[in-house]
Amino acid sequence: MHAHLRAARRLTGALAITLSALLAACTADPPRPVPISTTDPVPLEADAARDELAALAAAAQDRHLTATYSFATADGPARTISVTSANDGSWRVDVPGWGQGGTVDISLAATADGLFQCALPSAGRPEPASCVRLGDPDDAVPRKLDPRVQHPFTDWLEVLTDRRAPLAVSPATPGAGVSGQCYSVESTSASLNAPLDVGIYCYRPDGTPTRIRAALGTLTLAGEPGPAPATVQLAGPVTEGEPVGREALSPAESPSPQTP
Repeated sequence: MHAHLRAARRLTGALAITLSALLAACTADPPRPVPISTTDPVPLEADAARDELAALAAAAQDRHLTATYSFATADGPARTISVTSANDGSWRVDVPGWGQGGTVDISLAATADGLFQCALPSAGRPEPASCVRLGDPDDAVPRKLDPRVQHPFTDWLEVLTDRRAPLAVSPATPGAGVSGQCYSVESTSASLNAPLDVGIYCYRPDGTPTRIRAALGTLTLAGEPGPAPATVQLAGPVTEGEPVGREALSPAESPSPQTP
């Protein structure tokens, strides 16, 4: 009899403990869900590609050379441009067939004295070379005077080394005959004023650009680069004349042939 009473008491106590636990579970606050991030993490491969390209662009900033590039566009035959990056940081890019409807060769140069456009002796301009100052060394070339081919060797390198620039970078396959490592560069900004042209950028490990394929056209290294000079030399004397524009001259503006 006593044994049955003790068993009943133990059963009643166990039921009370179980009921208390169930009530506590019902009245306690439910566990909070783990927050889920709404932004996808940057893929490791893309992040590594951005670092690699930034390192190559930094090497390109320190790479001083003389080199020639084949420049191909959709609206004309390929031309050969020459690029000089001097040891003192000055630079010069010669662009044939850019001015006055493709009849005048020009040169852009930045030295300690300023930013210059020079008109070179060419089919549409037989006179000796002369230069016009466009601004200070770090000024941008005015849009209407900008052949754009100098950007991959100058200010776009600053964008490629800036991890804050709105760019997405991924590895790209080099084209036939292209040495170095190539990267596809896209803009992640909706702004119409992109900091550079999206496209394919290829560099050797020492920072030598080997191919740039972008909206401006395709630049391909032609031959081995040569040593850099101490500083660049302007193509001619600086004058007070007007810079050469892209558009062809009208008949009224064209110089008339000299008559004896």
